Amino acid sequence: ASMARRAFEAGKPVIAFRIGRSEVGEQLAASHTGAMVGSGAALDAFLSDIGVVRVETLDAFLEVAPLVKGRRPPSGRRVSVVSTTGGGGTLVIDAVARLDIEIVPPSEACVARLAEQGINISRTPLIDLTLAGTNPETYGAVLRELMHSPDCDLVIAVVGSSSQFRPDRAVMPITTATTECPAKPVAVFLTPHAETSLSLLLKAGVAAFRTPESCADAVRAFFDWREPGPVVAREVPQAAADALRVSPAGALDAGDAARVFGILGVPVADDRVIPADMAALDELVLDDLPYPVVAKILSPDIAHKTEVGGVVLGCETPEALKAACRQILRGVACASPTARLVGIQIQPMLRGIGEALLGYRRDHAVGGVVTLGVGGVLTEIYRDVSVRIAPVSRAVACDMIEEVRGFAPLRGYRGMEKGDLSALAETIAAFSQLALLDVAEAEINPILVRPEGQGVVALDALLVKGDAHAS
Repeated sequence: ASMARRAFEAGKPVIAFRIGRSEVGEQLAASHTGAMVGSGAALDAFLSDIGVVRVETLDAFLEVAPLVKGRRPPSGRRVSVVSTTGGGGTLVIDAVARLDIEIVPPSEACVARLAEQGINISRTPLIDLTLAGTNPETYGAVLRELMHSPDCDLVIAVVGSSSQFRPDRAVMPITTATTECPAKPVAVFLTPHAETSLSLLLKAGVAAFRTPESCADAVRAFFDWREPGPVVAREVPQAAADALRVSPAGALDAGDAARVFGILGVPVADDRVIPADMAALDELVLDDLPYPVVAKILSPDIAHKTEVGGVVLGCETPEALKAACRQILRGVACASPTARLVGIQIQPMLRGIGEALLGYRRDHAVGGVVTLGVGGVLTEIYRDVSVRIAPVSRAVACDMIEEVRGFAPLRGYRGMEKGDLSALAETIAAFSQLALLDVAEAEINPILVRPEGQGVVALDALLVKGDAHAS
């Protein structure tokens, strides 16, 4: 991290290609990479946080350097594509369009200026000059126009068979245009393979790629590149640290975990705990609860309550609640007979318009990591999550929310009611302070997201204390 920050300040981009990106690969890498293995998304988040350009393919790793040399991270993600071959141009666009990159057609002004030079192009995502446009005058003019245009952030230039036999027709114009306009980044894809043209481009400091996939990966890595995050003073939230210190070692029950989260600033649901005692239920007076309510088993040994029958929703009356508690105790006794039972947690049935999941773990390679996803039991299947090094600021939390596609309905997709994403961002930032405490892992699933302006509330909590010396 220190090296990468110094390099960034010195204007030297750092590029990384990580092995062990599959489960099998992680296992194979264990004997070679030591503490770096098994981190996956955590390591990717770490590299992004310290300003490293991260590629996914080995070809891109070997070819991306000229694209980032002498540059700073971009602010946009718009690409214009010009090609002498429709097939080659489409190959690149297909690869790029899957990476959350906008393919922009030339502007009306750009088309008009080229028309004044006798060059007619259409306002389509691919500017296909065809074989007729494979000459220095046409290709060079179109490329220069795109490179001076404020409507795109990067130009992809595709050259067909002329790159192999006549580099003077479309490859040399690229080297000339990039010399005249060095501010606009250019990525070149040559099809078929043309070693001489690749060498010409490399000597001119132009990023050239042998495959559409490596070209797209390099462009994506360039657009994902960020300045290193600020090094901020980390003040331990003392009240939360004190609460953890007096709590039992290992896993906390949901009630104790929620109290720690509440001290950090996470909104948590009101609750009442009754004994996990079948005989005592008959004597309890439960008339004053805000029915309907939900009943949940409280145990430091049960992380996933629904899997052991430990949750009953929609209890409308005291009698229904007592019946639900008996059902829970019987189910837990059968599914997890050795679990330590603290009690049964009673919460009001709250309603919202969406759910989120917040997770935290202390990664052995990079430290505290916070994960955000859509709440529920299917989060692990879809893997639609955003990951950051913790703690995070409110601004970073907002970026995380934007990255989770499953939150589109809460962002008002197609007129749907917006959720209180501002409150969710505040909650993410508060929760991420766990990185400053003696915590190995923690989770809130779900966080209920209410309509805009009505806040969020954590409905369930999990926390496992860690080794105080591990951080």
